[in-house]
Amino acid sequence: MTKHHKTREEPKLRMEDLEPRKQKQWPKDEGDMVEDDDEGGEVAGSLEHDSYKELENKLTEMEIKANDFWNQQLRTQAELDNVRRRSERDVANAHKYALEKFVNDLLPVIDSLERALQSDVSDNAFAQNIHTGIELTMDLFLKTLEKYGVKQLDPQNEIFNPELHQAIATQPSDAPANTVLEVLQRGYLLNDRLIRPALVVVAAANHA
Repeated sequence: MTKHHKTREEPKLRMEDLEPRKQKQWPKDEGDMVEDDDEGGEVAGSLEHDSYKELENKLTEMEIKANDFWNQQLRTQAELDNVRRRSERDVANAHKYALEKFVNDLLPVIDSLERALQSDVSDNAFAQNIHTGIELTMDLFLKTLEKYGVKQLDPQNEIFNPELHQAIATQPSDAPANTVLEVLQRGYLLNDRLIRPALVVVAAANHA
C-alpha cells in the first residue's frame, strides 16, 4: 500500500516581513527621552519650577506678614513703655511739686518777716529783742522749708541770670555790667523749679 505524502506548502510572505524591522532606539540624552516618552513628559511637567515659585511667593508673603506683625508688636510695646514712663513721671512730679501752691501762699508771710527785719531798732532795747526773735523765727522757717525742697534765691553781687532773676531797673555802677546791685525781693525754688524769680536792680553797661 502506497503512502501518500502531503504536499509541503511554502510559507507565504507577508508584507510585514518585507519591511525592515525597526530597531529600538535609545535616547542619546535626557532631553530626547523626555520628548519620546509621553509619561516622562507628564512627570517632567509636574516637576516644573512654576509650582516652586508659587510656594516661594507664599512663603515670602507669610514672612512679610510675620515681620509686619512683629514690628506692630514692637511699636505697641514701645507706646506702652512711653505711657508707663509718662505716668510714672507725672506721679513723681505730682508728689515732688505738690507743695508748690502751699509754698506760694507762704511767700507773703516770709516777705513780711523780711521787711520787719529791715527796721532800724538800734535805739530801742525792746525792739531789739523782738528783732532777735523774728530773726530766729525766720531762720527756723527757712530751714523747715529747705527740708521740703524749698530754696531761697538771694543773688546779691551775682551776675544777672534771666532764668532766675527779674530785672526791675538798671543803674550806673563801678561793678561789672549786669551785676546784681540790689535785691528788692528774694526768689524761691521748689525742687529746682522756679516758683518766683528774684526782683533785682542790675549794673548798667559802662560806655567809654
